[in-house]
Parts: sequence; C-alpha cells; structure tokens
Amino acid sequence: MEAVKERARLKGKFHVECFDKDGNLKWVENTENIVTNEGLDALLDIFFHASTQITTWYCTLVESNTDPAAGMTYAVPSYTETTAYDEGTRPEYEEAAASSQSITNSANKATFTINATKTMYGASIVGGGTEASTKGNTDGGGTLFCYSKFGSSRSVVDDDVINLTYTLTMADDGV
Repeated sequence: MEAVKERARLKGKFHVECFDKDGNLKWVENTENIVTNEGLDALLDIFFHASTQITTWYCTLVESNTDPAAGMTYAVPSYTETTAYDEGTRPEYEEAAASSQSITNSANKATFTINATKTMYGASIVGGGTEASTKGNTDGGGTLFCYSKFGSSRSVVDDDVINLTYTLTMADDGV
C-alpha cells in the first residue's frame, strides 16, 4: 500500500517596499514566511473547533536578525519588533475576501512611517488577545500567525515609508 502523501499546502509571502521621504523607491523585499505552530493551531481551532475567531490581524516589522522557527509564539516571538514608526498602533492587516484560494491586503497595504535610523530584518502577522494593536506587545494571549526573515538586512531612516503586503495561499496538490 502506497503511503499517503501530504497534499494540502499553506503558503504565505510578504512583499515589502520602502520609499524615501520624497517617494523614491529605496528597496523591495519579497520573502516567504513560516506559519508558526501557534498560527496553525489557531487556524484549525477557529475553523473546525468553534474557537473564537480572531477578527483583526496586525502587521509588524522586525529589527533583530532572527531566524524563523515553528515554535515562535506571540508571548515569546524570539525577535524584536520595531516600534520606531509614527503610527500610534500596529497597522491592521486589511484583507479582501478570498479568491482563487488566496487572500491578500494588496489593495490596502499596511503602512509604517519610520521615525528613526534602523535596520529591518523581517515581518510578521499577529492578532487576538487583549492588546494585539499595541506596538511591541507580547502580553494578552495573542497569536503569532507567521513570521518571515528578509533575504538581507534593510536600512531605514526617519521619514521612510514602508508598505507591507501579505498574501496567503492555500492549495491541494491533488491525488
């Protein structure tokens, strides 16, 4: 008897653009992410186990050179989230309805107006709990859905604007 092969795939990708204060493109990063065990458990619990839906997700930028790991959690993400941007809270992940087994915020990108000289290394999506909109928060029982480390470090300075797009795709590889 042939072994059952894995068929379902869940794939996420960040597209991040950085512009200087005059609107000139400085850099672009396209990177796939890891969906954390915590994120996968949340997805399964919400969809199949009638757990409370996380209705608002938030985008973060990361300023530490941290490799992705399945065991990362909201409470212990292992990375340092940047709070060096003008917006008062984490920008929401404002996605459109799913289409063709994909969901994205490409029509409403998350925007970060940088307010310091920093080096960015990655991005993540978080939600749930009591303080998920609070920059740098790791309390309150939230969920770290996914994390991605950029292919290389990316420098930013005051008044740079970062636009972040996240696309999540699900597929079945077939029989």
